[in-house]
Amino acid sequence: MSVIKIENLTFAYPSSFDNIFENVSFQIDTNWKLGFIGRNGRGKTTFLNILQGKYEYQGKITSSVQFDYFPYSVPDRSKITNSILQGICPIAEEWQIMRELSYLEVDENCLYRPFDTLSNGEQTKVLLAALFLNEGHFLLIDEPTNHLDMRARELVSAYLRKKKSFILVSHDRCFLDGCIDHVLSINRSNIEVQSGNYSSYMENFERQQDFERRQNSRLQSDIQRLQETTKRTANWANKVEKTKNGILDSGLKPDKGYIGHKSAKMMKRAKDVEARQQKEIEQKSTLLKNVEIESGLKISPLTYRSERLISLSDVVPFYGNNKVCKPVTFDIMRGDRIALEGKNGCGKSSILKLLYGHSIDYLGIIERGSNLTISYVPQDTSRLRGTLSDFAFSEHIDESLFKAILHKMGFQRQQFEKDITNFSEGQKKKALIAKSLCQQAHLYIWDEPLNFIDTYSRIQIENLLMQFRPTMIFVEHDKTFQNKIATRIIKF
Repeated sequence: MSVIKIENLTFAYPSSFDNIFENVSFQIDTNWKLGFIGRNGRGKTTFLNILQGKYEYQGKITSSVQFDYFPYSVPDRSKITNSILQGICPIAEEWQIMRELSYLEVDENCLYRPFDTLSNGEQTKVLLAALFLNEGHFLLIDEPTNHLDMRARELVSAYLRKKKSFILVSHDRCFLDGCIDHVLSINRSNIEVQSGNYSSYMENFERQQDFERRQNSRLQSDIQRLQETTKRTANWANKVEKTKNGILDSGLKPDKGYIGHKSAKMMKRAKDVEARQQKEIEQKSTLLKNVEIESGLKISPLTYRSERLISLSDVVPFYGNNKVCKPVTFDIMRGDRIALEGKNGCGKSSILKLLYGHSIDYLGIIERGSNLTISYVPQDTSRLRGTLSDFAFSEHIDESLFKAILHKMGFQRQQFEKDITNFSEGQKKKALIAKSLCQQAHLYIWDEPLNFIDTYSRIQIENLLMQFRPTMIFVEHDKTFQNKIATRIIKF
């Protein structure tokens, strides 16, 4: 057992005026199974890169372990998989690799195929297996679930539960609960380390927020009372001061010295009250420092005139001469929130694209209601370019509303002027979701909307959908989200 110790870490990118980390100090045990959480853009991947020595920083990091990183960069993806794995973990024997792959339910024949012929999920599994065979190393795992379907996520989570010595960046709550024993959280004002899984961390976090909200409410009342007292005392002092140069009812001139002394005492009292007020305000500023769930999101769905929006009968998409899936038959009814569930590559995204109107060859019958308005969130974010203002203009959405939604989802003001290509993947996905929330539609089609999205925003989106209940069809491998939102699940 050893310790990774971070002391007074300060870091900012050369092109940025703001520090990502400022005088951050904490330590972690190398035997922990550590979940790493925080809003998109807070610096989780940056911190992992700092641990690997990729960036210069101020402060001190002390560690006796060697760091490995996932996703592992494979230089030549055309090589046989077994050869690549031997390069990653040269001291591991083949039977050990076979054992690890069996835990992950990977067919051993994958070892003898070119790496680039493996599915994204298979690539994730074999690389994780190889990296964990480097005994004594500490593994930095950055969002491994983005190419994993629901079953694969369960397998990888169970696999990680048997391991130790890793930091795991993930936003999938079920996945985290299944495999970690500590949480490292990047909050708005600090970094915290807690024992337990994600659920126990959130329970403690919410308890802390409830306490601070109650404290804040009491302070607001106290500050209002102090403001009224300060104003009243100052008014009295001013009135007394004005009587110095007047004439008493008896015709005598007042004692200016006495009145001035009395006025000064009252003014001093007003200043003391004002100082107390300022102290209370300063105390208030230390509260609510880590609140992550901002005010709720809103959506304005349209109500379609009939019960049935779209009907599919024996639909089979084609790419070339290849069938994507078996014939699919279902109806989308008003008020439905349909989840499509199945392994990667089974045709879920193809069906969503067909529903949206993409030009894909297919057999079968698709009947759409006339004048049906659809809002679509695709998986791919690579087409995003320019500023948020440019994006809002090109998509014909209200820029002010668009940016207000993003602000509620954790965007800071300085990000509004950046080029979207410089955003994290989670921030790019938020831009697509915010665009959809700005659109009034009869049907919302979302294809894996939560990829890279932080847990706090996932909760916001869940609350939004449960409150406004738009008609929608979606693909999402986050089990917590699917179980909470779906009114119907169609399995492929």
